[in-house]
Amino acid sequence: MTRRRLLGLAVPVAALLVATGAVVTTRLVANRPAAPAAGPTTASPAPPTPAPTTASPAPPPGADLKGPLNLLLVGVDTRVSIPGWEPHADAVLLLHVPAGLDRAYLFSLPRDLVVDIPAYPKARYPGGRTKLTHAMSYGSRVPGDKAHPSTAQGYELLRTTVSRYTGLRIDAGAVITFGGFDKLVDTLGGVDLYVDQRVASRHRRPDGTMRTLTGGGYVGPQMVYEKGTRHLTGWQALDYARQRYTAGGDYTRQRHQQQLLRALARKILDQGTARDPQRVEQVVAALGRTLVYAGGGRKLIDFAYALGGLPADRLTLVVLPGAGVSSGGAYRGEQLEPLGRDFLTALRGGRADTFLAAHPSLRVRN
Repeated sequence: MTRRRLLGLAVPVAALLVATGAVVTTRLVANRPAAPAAGPTTASPAPPTPAPTTASPAPPPGADLKGPLNLLLVGVDTRVSIPGWEPHADAVLLLHVPAGLDRAYLFSLPRDLVVDIPAYPKARYPGGRTKLTHAMSYGSRVPGDKAHPSTAQGYELLRTTVSRYTGLRIDAGAVITFGGFDKLVDTLGGVDLYVDQRVASRHRRPDGTMRTLTGGGYVGPQMVYEKGTRHLTGWQALDYARQRYTAGGDYTRQRHQQQLLRALARKILDQGTARDPQRVEQVVAALGRTLVYAGGGRKLIDFAYALGGLPADRLTLVVLPGAGVSSGGAYRGEQLEPLGRDFLTALRGGRADTFLAAHPSLRVRN
């Protein structure tokens, strides 16, 4: 493997968090009471009485959030039907918003990135050097209760690991399951997307059921997404965005994820979904327990308000090149190439735009 594996749920997870922030913000605005009007003043020969004053409205949530901000977004396939299964971080991405909150950068870290995972006493994990995805698994272990792993614990260890690797402080984040994304898209009534090339699904049949997995791989009829404008349901949107065994490989998959993100944003914002109280309630109900939010003491509403003015065209998607790591001839995981690590350095120093201008290949384009 000469390039790092892109993560199938990276962009969809970001879309979900943006959608969640939008609906929560809308709910708060809709329920905010109007400021009371000042009462009339009455003339009197007696010493004048000051006119009633109106209390200054409280600042909106998140008014003190100035940036830079870093949000860690994680996609998890729990596979709860498998006894003893622990949640794995199948998608790990970071949204970096510089000071000013007027632009943002979204990039993925390989799930197989070889990193140093610190000791985590809550899960009795001693620490070690292994794949990034295992931070979620090892951290989720609850001593004495193997049947009920803790997603919140897993996220905590993953957050610490990512922060140490990137040198970025993590301000908040969210964990979403595959089923959560399906529900979001279905609640929105599906999504209209231009399929720019024929894509055959590796995982799904035309009716949406899973293909049969054998020792030689998946077998049976395949769902096929033909070129042209298509209306995709929840499972179709997720399945389409996950396919990397196509012409163009991982780069094609990342392009498709970007297109899906933009299509979802268009559906939510342009069609007024976030301004319809009934639709807001439906989206919130659909999310249920599939979304775990971790704000480090801040509420999701705070970040939704703080990022509410971020223009959609100021979100830059970045791909960090990497390569496989071998030991004794056996594949061990992935590592970022120097160009990818240099981007993280530039990001920490507030020089991301300059760096991307000098290295345009890192930008994800349509």
